[in-house]
Amino acid sequence: MKKITPNWYVITGGPSSGKTTVINELVRLGYLAAPDVARDYISQEIANGRSLKEIRGNEAEFQRKVLKMKIEREKKIPKNKIVFLDNAVPCSIAYYQICGLNPQEVIKVCEKGRYKKIFFLEQLSFEKDYARSENIEIVNNLNRLLKESYENLGYKVINIPVTPIKNRIQRILTKINKN
Repeated sequence: MKKITPNWYVITGGPSSGKTTVINELVRLGYLAAPDVARDYISQEIANGRSLKEIRGNEAEFQRKVLKMKIEREKKIPKNKIVFLDNAVPCSIAYYQICGLNPQEVIKVCEKGRYKKIFFLEQLSFEKDYARSENIEIVNNLNRLLKESYENLGYKVINIPVTPIKNRIQRILTKINKN
């Protein structure tokens, strides 16, 4: 039986690169999107009374939980519809490396050809918020490792430069229409 490649597009980049803004605009335009599971988990835990320090106190445990949530999320996403993912399973390779975990656990579950295209958002000025614990040095390392993670899995990473949001969206939509 021929394996169907999902019609999924990954929006990735380090913290404060504009992923959520891009995803929200794509949703406003009528596209389906899968939000960032890490941010959703952090928001849920904060609503339950936990602090960011408590949630991310053991970063390795946090990253393992996020990986498991990404895998579960992807099982539920329709394969036949265009869906934009705010970070996907391979992004965990970079996060594992940052916190000193062996990324082989993630690499084992990464399937080549699972995503149509990978869009890497170049870094905007870094802004801390309720869900971010990274500093600028970690952000810079994450940017490098995120790109490398996808490239090492055989994906061509499409850079989306820092431009106004409408230009970023236009560039992404132009690229998905070129197969």
